[in-house]
Amino acid sequence: MGHTLGQLRPFAVAVTISPMPIAAMVLMLITPRAKANGFTFLLGWAMGIAAVGAVVLIVAGPLDAGSGVPDTWARWLKLLAGLLLLMLAVQQWRRRRTRDDQAALPRWMGALDRFTPVRAGALAIALTAANPKNLVFVVGGATVVAQADLSTADEVVAWVGFTVIATSGVAIPMGIYLLLGDRAMPLLLGLKTWMARNNTAVIAVLLVIVGAKLIADAILPLLT
Repeated sequence: MGHTLGQLRPFAVAVTISPMPIAAMVLMLITPRAKANGFTFLLGWAMGIAAVGAVVLIVAGPLDAGSGVPDTWARWLKLLAGLLLLMLAVQQWRRRRTRDDQAALPRWMGALDRFTPVRAGALAIALTAANPKNLVFVVGGATVVAQADLSTADEVVAWVGFTVIATSGVAIPMGIYLLLGDRAMPLLLGLKTWMARNNTAVIAVLLVIVGAKLIADAILPLLT
């Protein structure tokens, strides 16, 4: 179990510091329905991560059970995911901006002040399941759990741990808001500005780190 949690950590951290959901949460907290929208966004983010992992584990179970070499499919998945991440990293790096440039935020972020709690939760789920970069990180983490040959109970524990770590990045702005109230606004807005300015560079670095790890995990067992 300890080895599995160590393998999971890079994927969980990559999801944790993903700039877009953190920026979305910050913007939720400066809307008229800050608490309600913030809580449902946080809940939706955690539910999205948990649901994607559950689907991967349910699908992976029969694949492992019916294969003479149960980790072959996982190695191929890691290799393909790693190559995809490196390609995305190159794309992101080419799009990076200089320090003085302000990246344009997605159009939907301008409508967050009109969001209801239900829409906030639905947005969080969409950012988890429909965003290719976050989806690859979450699926990669679930693949590690599926390949670890754990009991069902241990798989649940491992994935709950992953979900908690992966949710902490979105939870931190909410905690700052609850702790400081209106005094948190300058800090949160500064965080949002930094995230918007450095979005592409942060994502590119994350993609390289996790992509290289996936490729290494897929190839190294074949060389030993």
